[in-house]
Amino acid sequence: MESKSSAKLHISEKYGLLIALGLIVFFFVMRLFGLLYVVELRVMNIAIMVAGILTAIKTLKRKSPEEFTYFKGMGTGVLTGIIGSILFGLFVFFYVSFVDTDLMLNIVENEPMGRFMNPYIVSVIIVVEGIASALLVSFVTMNYMDPTKLE
Repeated sequence: MESKSSAKLHISEKYGLLIALGLIVFFFVMRLFGLLYVVELRVMNIAIMVAGILTAIKTLKRKSPEEFTYFKGMGTGVLTGIIGSILFGLFVFFYVSFVDTDLMLNIVENEPMGRFMNPYIVSVIIVVEGIASALLVSFVTMNYMDPTKLE
């Protein structure tokens, strides 16, 4: 029988990977339609993050309802978002470094502060932004699903 903490870790890994895959698929869809430069469409990234974190927290609640607490749910959500963000950041790093170097050049030439950008900085920004989103999404989700208010 697996321990509760390893179950939480497994849930976070699974849904973190799904978040990363969702972000990568959305990235390629935007690339396919030439929409990578439409900043407003990146709002969809938060929808992908919300779906993954909400599902992870609901899975934790379903698998161990007797141990489901505010902080365990919050931790699961944040860890899920961190895993998804790091994996997506790594993908972007390799993509702009080796697959599509023209995209990195375009970022340098056209983005504010672009002259200070390189693949490392871009990836770190993505990870930090993702972690901040995960914190916010987990906080809101757990206030919505607060175990003290359930049933």
